[in-house]
Amino acid sequence: MYARDVPPGQIFYHGTKAGLKVGDLLAPGYGSNFVERALAHVYFSATLEAATWGAELAKGEGRGRIYMVEPTGALEDDPNLIDKKFPGNITASYRSVEPLRVTGEVEHWLGHTPEELQAMKDGLARLEAEGKAAIED
Repeated sequence: MYARDVPPGQIFYHGTKAGLKVGDLLAPGYGSNFVERALAHVYFSATLEAATWGAELAKGEGRGRIYMVEPTGALEDDPNLIDKKFPGNITASYRSVEPLRVTGEVEHWLGHTPEELQAMKDGLARLEAEGKAAIED
């Protein structure tokens, strides 16, 4: 895990149910989709696939949304996904202690099937029951 600057021209995404507009900041200090506590980091990805999962699994009411975001500071590989199983950050998942600025919204995106979504929720529930779903923060 290491802090680094944002690569020039890189597009990042964040999936949520929050209604945001261009220029808004997503800051650390809010709860996650997986633990019941405020987080010291804000999480995001360079892949639309990961952001889709975030939008679909987000807590709260309303529809899932995917925003294009830009980090306002250094980022690091997400240690919750980067371990011996996924060396090299093949999931393109990151986190930062600095806010993310919303630069746009992905208006049209394809979600997962109800079966895929349920399988993911079941898998997360199993990890939680085993005590392995804790977010390192």
